[in-house]
Amino acid sequence: MRSVLPPLRALQAFESFGRLGSVSGAAQELGVTAGAISQQLKLLEDHLQMALIMKDGRRASLVPKARSYHAVVSEGSEKLRRAQALLAQQKSALDIHVSGLPTLLIKWLQPRLQSFEARSEGVSIRLEATHGEPEPAFLDHMFRLTYGNVSNTFPHSRALFQDVCFPVCSPDFLMRHPEALEPANLPYLPWVDIDWGPSYSTVPTLGTWLAAQGLPRPTRKPVSIHSLSSSALESVVSGQGIALAQLSFASVDLGLGRLIRISQESIQMPEPYYVCWGPLMLEQEKPRDFLNWLLAEAKVLNT
Repeated sequence: MRSVLPPLRALQAFESFGRLGSVSGAAQELGVTAGAISQQLKLLEDHLQMALIMKDGRRASLVPKARSYHAVVSEGSEKLRRAQALLAQQKSALDIHVSGLPTLLIKWLQPRLQSFEARSEGVSIRLEATHGEPEPAFLDHMFRLTYGNVSNTFPHSRALFQDVCFPVCSPDFLMRHPEALEPANLPYLPWVDIDWGPSYSTVPTLGTWLAAQGLPRPTRKPVSIHSLSSSALESVVSGQGIALAQLSFASVDLGLGRLIRISQESIQMPEPYYVCWGPLMLEQEKPRDFLNWLLAEAKVLNT
């Protein structure tokens, strides 16, 4: 196999085909004919001196040995797409670009933005909700709101707040299960779980809170498991069960009466939430104003 990089068009066709699973899909995405995609795939196979595609009747797919290669090529393609999008954003009239964990943007930042917009008339803000962390170099053009020690990978960061967690349910659920007000009954009631994935294994669950109160962990399977805290809270609002909620994410719903805090006992999140940025980000007045406002909002939550 040659060490020289294959033609970019061939890699592009390969990445699109592997992601979409069909020659016609790749052709439509790239704006070329199906024959052109097949030609580029054959060119890549010749360059790599290995088969990449297998056919099962009329259906084509990647051979097993090509899948790991495709995964790495896809990572590079995704970075190129993000770089292109970032360049387009820089050319636009946007004043402030904020990337953040989805629930942190939806449940904490978004409800507060009106106060910033009121004092900064005419400022345009782009909010981008993503689990994946951006490349550190991108933070010269955006803020990143994230959780935990991943903040150390970025050029600059400041802790915003360290959240606390407690069990919540909906008014309807509490009407049907008034015994939920007694903590000793919680292990036996329907509940909703939140699982951020293996990278966040120390994030507490309802079982963690129960153990801190000297109570047994839930005795039944969760009604549902959510990768997004905001999705889990909506399930709780609909009356599915009890969940361990973070104060920053549940405060608006608690104020509106959509959620009820069923215990005053709380446990702390292991790590704080952070705002991160790059060296050039604060050279402009509007991003500086936004950062100062953000830190002031977080200080209120800490008091």
